[in-house]
Amino acid sequence: MPQKVKTLFIPENSSELQEKFINYIMLGGKKSIARAIFSDTLEALNKKGHKAPVKVFEKALENIKPSLEVKAKRIGGAVYQIPMEVKPHRQITLAFRWLIKSARDKKGKEMANKLAEEIEQAADNQGNAIKKKEDTHKMAKANKAFAHYARY
Repeated sequence: MPQKVKTLFIPENSSELQEKFINYIMLGGKKSIARAIFSDTLEALNKKGHKAPVKVFEKALENIKPSLEVKAKRIGGAVYQIPMEVKPHRQITLAFRWLIKSARDKKGKEMANKLAEEIEQAADNQGNAIKKKEDTHKMAKANKAFAHYARY
């Protein structure tokens, strides 16, 4: 019996950003499964009425990227949470991590559908990944008084 060959929805010239995201989705070295999940995610976004699902994905990542975070530094026996700006490479890393974690934390659906839902919410500045970003920014603003320790 011939097997049904699944066509992937990923554009043939997938960007470096998409490939990196696929690597973050991947568990246990199963890249083909990660590609299928990402493909199904874009397909689900397309079915929900988004004409350019890749653009929605990129917009969601832009909304999730944090500009501030706190880093713990030990100074004179005390540990301070020091607010610092986030470098562009780390912004992408955190955005991927938060997006995938919030999708995995949802229960009862396929990963592709959960990821599509989370991307759609993030594109509208809602959802758990955006909440994580806002919490990080609040923490950084709350510890603004310790910003002068950043140079140590």
